[in-house]
Amino acid sequence: MDERKEITELADEIKAVRQILLALGDENRQNLILQMMQMEECGGARVGSITERTHLSRPAVSHHLKILKEAGLVKMRREGTKNYYYFDADTEAMDALIHMLVHAQDIMARLPDRSSPDN
Repeated sequence: MDERKEITELADEIKAVRQILLALGDENRQNLILQMMQMEECGGARVGSITERTHLSRPAVSHHLKILKEAGLVKMRREGTKNYYYFDADTEAMDALIHMLVHAQDIMARLPDRSSPDN
């Protein structure tokens, strides 16, 4: 494949996963994800339960969950007036992120070694 075309494709892939990268780039959201995983709530967790496990306020947890949901990492199911948040195991967002990372790694592996004295 033409190198310029491949770089252009990688740039498009990075743009496509920008929202997930931003969502995962925040330390509070990383902690929130870890806390939710440790809760082992198969049916999902409520905002109040998540709040109890973090140093964040309830509105802050809701805000971060919204960002994770918009990035495609978290889904919500409604049961009456209660909302349950859970991870989507078949998320397209993660597949796109993994594809972009593998593509970037492939391109970087073909770059000249910049640590050699000849460069």
